[in-house]
Amino acid sequence: MNDDQKGSNPADRGGKVGRVIREYGLDGLGTELETRWTGKGGDQYSLRALADRFNQRVLEAALEDAGVRSLEGDVENRYRLLTDDDVSAGMHQQARRELERAGVDVDALESDFVSHQSIYTYLTDHRGVSHPSSAEPDPGRRIEREIDKINALASRTRAVTTDSVERLASAGLIDEGDTSVFVDVRVTCEVCGSVSSASSFLESGGCSCRNDA
Repeated sequence: MNDDQKGSNPADRGGKVGRVIREYGLDGLGTELETRWTGKGGDQYSLRALADRFNQRVLEAALEDAGVRSLEGDVENRYRLLTDDDVSAGMHQQARRELERAGVDVDALESDFVSHQSIYTYLTDHRGVSHPSSAEPDPGRRIEREIDKINALASRTRAVTTDSVERLASAGLIDEGDTSVFVDVRVTCEVCGSVSSASSFLESGGCSCRNDA
């Protein structure tokens, strides 16, 4: 039995990660994820890095199926344009249109992208892997998970807003012009009045004024 097909129920062989591996013919990727997470092959990768790696492989497979030849670094750049919060809405939409013209179903592709939590569930629940440091609490990873949640919500809000603007403009109900949509989540400290991005606030352990108390 292929190591990505464990489980008696065909509908639950590895959850979403296992399904995508099978549908895109990414044999061996499950073993690669396990090796990279545990560090058995050398360097140890975070769940976020593994999710990015996984999604890039999915994008690469979709491009190959569409007959698109990719130059070195092309897959990574296309993935960044599709997913990075720092990419403008215009560049994001341009990247989507280029893929659509090449014959890639972008909506289906993006729905097959997985989160770092899906990778974690796949490795621990479906492959029975334990991380070498799992016995010890990891505050950094917990903060990383919360940042990922916030970024995912912001990205979704931006995508929905962009879609709404384009739909209304296409219907002639608004004048879209040359626009870009940005979603900026910020945290204000009610003590000192400082404002910072949600990511910076969490990564810094809160507001710096706590040290002045």
